[in-house]
Amino acid sequence: MKQILGAMRKAIKDFDMIQEGDKIVVGISGGKDSMALLYALSLYRRFSPVKYELTAVTLSMGFENFDVTPVRGFCEEIDVPYKVIETEIAKIVFDIRKESNPCALCAKMRRGALHDEVNNLGYNKIALGHHADDAIETMFLSMLYEGRVNTFKPVTHLTRKNIYSIRPLIYVKEQQITNAIEKHNIPVIKSPCPMDKNTKREEVKQLLNEIYKTVPMGRDRLLKAIKNKDNFCLWW
Repeated sequence: MKQILGAMRKAIKDFDMIQEGDKIVVGISGGKDSMALLYALSLYRRFSPVKYELTAVTLSMGFENFDVTPVRGFCEEIDVPYKVIETEIAKIVFDIRKESNPCALCAKMRRGALHDEVNNLGYNKIALGHHADDAIETMFLSMLYEGRVNTFKPVTHLTRKNIYSIRPLIYVKEQQITNAIEKHNIPVIKSPCPMDKNTKREEVKQLLNEIYKTVPMGRDRLLKAIKNKDNFCLWW
């Protein structure tokens, strides 16, 4: 966890993610990324130069057999309040709308529901578990399927609701998260979504893994490219 905390501390400082008195909702899917983020932020409170509050929130999508008991127990262990919001997002996406591209609508609805809950709680920020590999994958998805060079930002501001989304794991590699989950026995819930591991993002992840076999430093170079905005040489 030491590597994750070090990288997270740097990201928080570099992008001014957390200020004194912030009230932060941690969006918890139950997957390894969000659970590692929750644990890291709970530990960081102990030595952070600024004080902040944490609450963990899970959106129940309406899938059957989605048991959050392990997450609830973990939150009690690390002294973080936990709340589950019941939704019918799965029903809307798969049964009512019958979306051919369900992930886009699902993501939009989840963001909206989480933002509403942040406002309901009187909090001002939401922390998301996106990591460095997610940033690279998002950039490739954008280039391949949208024809533009783009990825998510470490901090974004939703002006309409005055909420900030922060991504404290932006410098953390996925393998570091996997290692921490195993080492610290952090509970993880398997996604009940039928699209899990069957998405364009998963295809891009596999493509990148093949690239990294040929170019071992490829991941680090791509991360450097994302951060080095002044040295882009494109047609403009």
